[in-house]
Amino acid sequence: MSQMEPFGARLRRAMDERGPLCVGIDPHASLLAEWGLNDDVAGLERFSRTVVEAVAGRVAVMKPQSAFFERFGSRGVAVLEKVVQEARAAGTLVVMDAKRGDIGSTMAGYAEAYLHKDAPLFSDALTVSPYLGYGSLSPAVALARESGTGLFVLALTSNPEGPEVQHAVRADGRTVGATMLAHLAAENAGEEPLGSFGAVVGATVGELSSYDLAINGPLLAPGVGAQGATAADLPKVFGPAVRNVVPNVSRGVLRHGPDVGALRGAAERFAEEIQAAVSGA
Repeated sequence: MSQMEPFGARLRRAMDERGPLCVGIDPHASLLAEWGLNDDVAGLERFSRTVVEAVAGRVAVMKPQSAFFERFGSRGVAVLEKVVQEARAAGTLVVMDAKRGDIGSTMAGYAEAYLHKDAPLFSDALTVSPYLGYGSLSPAVALARESGTGLFVLALTSNPEGPEVQHAVRADGRTVGATMLAHLAAENAGEEPLGSFGAVVGATVGELSSYDLAINGPLLAPGVGAQGATAADLPKVFGPAVRNVVPNVSRGVLRHGPDVGALRGAAERFAEEIQAAVSGA
């Protein structure tokens, strides 16, 4: 397989050139209704491609949530294929938010669906769940290295159910979340300017000083905007690792649709606020 420049290097450059903002594409039924669209494939396509028109090529990253496309079956997945291809063609990196996690050949199949260069859903990176054991991700790690793509591993999520797993303490005294961060630091060791194996760390999880976020990889941080976190919170939450944070904003931008100019303006405002907060840290 011909290999692209590693995802971490491409992401670092995009963040430096455009700021670190990631805009989510979450076409759930309530947002379609807010836009005056029907909850059907036509509404899904109009919504998603409008978001791409508004911000692709202007932000570092876009993150489509696969579930909201999958619920429409094969026609919804066909829309997702177009969205990914159009965003990447415009020069924006695409993180597929599918949170896949399995073992063996099944994990390899998921990896091939999103990280193989000839796949219809080929994306720059994929979110994955390590809670069948970090080693279960090995097929995805191997294909990401081969293809120049990346992974974002769920580590410290902001959902209220997360702590029962992620904050559980192992026999060696480390929490499960800290163990995932340590695995990622090992994956990224020696990579410059940034490793390709990132963690998902919620911007609303609170105090993180007991966790070593210096994994030499990106930190995808949902929670800015409608979920309550602000750009100004990022340096306080992430400390010295804030330069590698990719804050995700979904509803905070998407609620400004369907007007392309309003969507674009909202993304630009978030990008400016985040860049100012990060650069001042």
